[in-house]
Amino acid sequence: MIYPIVAYGNPVLKRKAKEISTDYEGLETLISDMWETMYNAEGVGLAAPQIGKSIRLFVIDGSPFAKDEDATDEEREVLKTFKKVFINATIIEETGESWSFTEGCLSIPDIREDVVRKDELTIRYQDESMQWHTENYFGLPARIIQHEYDHIEGILFTDKLSSLKKRLVKGKLEKISRGQVQADYRMKYYQPKKK
Repeated sequence: MIYPIVAYGNPVLKRKAKEISTDYEGLETLISDMWETMYNAEGVGLAAPQIGKSIRLFVIDGSPFAKDEDATDEEREVLKTFKKVFINATIIEETGESWSFTEGCLSIPDIREDVVRKDELTIRYQDESMQWHTENYFGLPARIIQHEYDHIEGILFTDKLSSLKKRLVKGKLEKISRGQVQADYRMKYYQPKKK
């Protein structure tokens, strides 16, 4: 099933997501639906809050970045087969050089901005079989993880922009939250309950 992508302005995107247990009902189907939703929207990652579920789950397929001219040969090799499910993830450490890269987000269509992040990380997570792993990533694979991880922490890439950049994109963000945006995939806009 293809879910609509939750648009900027929905409180679920600003909420720290909850861990899930090994017996989370319908997990296999949900993961399958998240892959289908992500590919339909031509994304490289999708976090559960982006489909309205405030749980610590995200999926990544970094293979489209394997052709990125800025990627090193080593990064390209990792990205070619970089398809993973992350459940109950915790970034243990972010190290290395800070570097800037243009990011976008399925929940924030039509806005792409440079975001500075550390280039290495260590992450602990469970896979789709609920087995624990601790792994290290660097460069583009690390950045994709950091972006999706931020979603389960209630952080959007626009939160990481400078004050000036935030002011420059404010109008566009307000339009997205009102549904005044065109996307090539179905979106769900926040409608506050009327009192």
